[in-house]
Amino acid sequence: MLQIDLWKRVLIWVLCAAGLVMALPNAFYTRVEGANDAVAAIEVRGETPELTEQAGQWPSFLPSSLVNLGLDLRGGAHLLAEVQVEDVYESRIKALWPDVRDVLRPERDTVGTIRRQPSPADELHVKISNPENMARAIEVVRGLAQPVVSVTSAGEQDLDVSAEGDTLIVTLSEAERRATDDRTVQQSLEIIRRRIDEVGTREPTIQRQGADRILIQVPGLGSAQELKDIIGTTAQLTFQPVVSRTSDENAEPGIGNEVLPSLDEEGLYYILEETPVVTGEELVDAQPAFDQNGRPAVNFRFNPSGARKFGDYTAENIGNPFAIVLDSEVISAPVIQSHIPGGSGIITGNFTVEESTNLAVLLRAGALPAGLNFLEERTIGPELGQDSIDAGKVATIVAFAAVLVFMGLSYGLFGLFANVALIINICLIFGLLSAIGGTLTLPGIAGIVLTVGMAVDANVLVFERIREELRTAKGPARAIELGYEKALSAIVDANITTFITAVILFAMGSGPVRGFAITLGLGILTSVFTAIFVTRLMIVIWFERRRPKTIEV
Repeated sequence: MLQIDLWKRVLIWVLCAAGLVMALPNAFYTRVEGANDAVAAIEVRGETPELTEQAGQWPSFLPSSLVNLGLDLRGGAHLLAEVQVEDVYESRIKALWPDVRDVLRPERDTVGTIRRQPSPADELHVKISNPENMARAIEVVRGLAQPVVSVTSAGEQDLDVSAEGDTLIVTLSEAERRATDDRTVQQSLEIIRRRIDEVGTREPTIQRQGADRILIQVPGLGSAQELKDIIGTTAQLTFQPVVSRTSDENAEPGIGNEVLPSLDEEGLYYILEETPVVTGEELVDAQPAFDQNGRPAVNFRFNPSGARKFGDYTAENIGNPFAIVLDSEVISAPVIQSHIPGGSGIITGNFTVEESTNLAVLLRAGALPAGLNFLEERTIGPELGQDSIDAGKVATIVAFAAVLVFMGLSYGLFGLFANVALIINICLIFGLLSAIGGTLTLPGIAGIVLTVGMAVDANVLVFERIREELRTAKGPARAIELGYEKALSAIVDANITTFITAVILFAMGSGPVRGFAITLGLGILTSVFTAIFVTRLMIVIWFERRRPKTIEV
């Protein structure tokens, strides 16, 4: 006999109702999106009459999660960036010189005087006056080497030390370069993600491609240049000792020094020590503020390590200028008036409020460890996105209508039950996408269209099995029961294999392929649920009320 327990019936209808409610906001997309934006703005800036009115466009007791529209539907910016990993080698070598100098100084009786020599960007050359004791110098400098932090290079050292005549040469080892490349790309990926999240864009796609490339897609941005302005600035902040000031851009700085221009005063240049005292990597917070004269500025705070170095240097160099350098430009060079404990300070300059806010965002997100070379950039206009949406709607409606007509003509009343379940199925897909914060792309729409066609497969299997059981002169109740029992294995097998394919596509693919895999996978789950449980429940309820002696499928 056909029988479904009461608790199962209630659970099935509750799940259907929950899916329909979760999908409801997508039917009022523009209104709900505006209300969500207003609520977010109220949390940041406080209530205003305009924001309160906009937030009230959608009832607060209803779900407000939406299916995010991908780049091809909403329009936006697309960038493919290559990380200049070689930049990190130079900064590592620059930072290595003070340590090499400190370990060789106690050995002056053996190796003689030491002097840094001009060298390639990724090498450190140190000349010693007693080359006959070069072996001792190499041994001492090799003591600075550390194990490479990498699973594939366990046991290897991060420095290679060699000699040519009276010159000691220090470079990064190949194992360290490989590990550094990987860390640099991963760090760049995370910093780009943080910077874009700070701006508040919806559902950006930020993925690593190959060894040193990063794909960035941000829906809703007006241009690729706007995206480059957000992520393209390295925002490398350093605090460096000032050697002197000059008006000559081509002045000879000397070994271990560099010439950098002043941001505020045109024609003024500073000669600075290359090795910074503190870097922006040791910042833990940066906030826009105003200085004592009411001009826009940025407050900053160091971590304990940076605070200690900053405090020690200011205590030892009272009366000396100290340059604050941002992206190879001196934004200010104040004279140290007193010891600055606590590791906090303020960056002043000719900022606007917007510039100080953007600078705080960049510093807070962290400095990019290396420069980016943009290999590909595209701006996708909203008109193209709207065309894709319209084409997707037409394709979905045509497929949907064709399936409804086919099922109605082929299976009569049972086909009508299948059509109702198909409508619920589509609503469940959008409800799940909204609940998980999924992104709908044009391939995702193709996945939904495919799901519409696949959704009736299970019902077709069941109905055809019921037809066969009716031909064996079984009663209608027994035919329906056997139809579902015997079709179940075929339904499960077919959908499991397709679901595995969707999982593989999601795991191995990227971008549009993942969008297709998500909608296909969710569609399979909802299709099986509606075919096995929803359609069956509707048939059982109809059968219990009508008690027909015969049925036609």
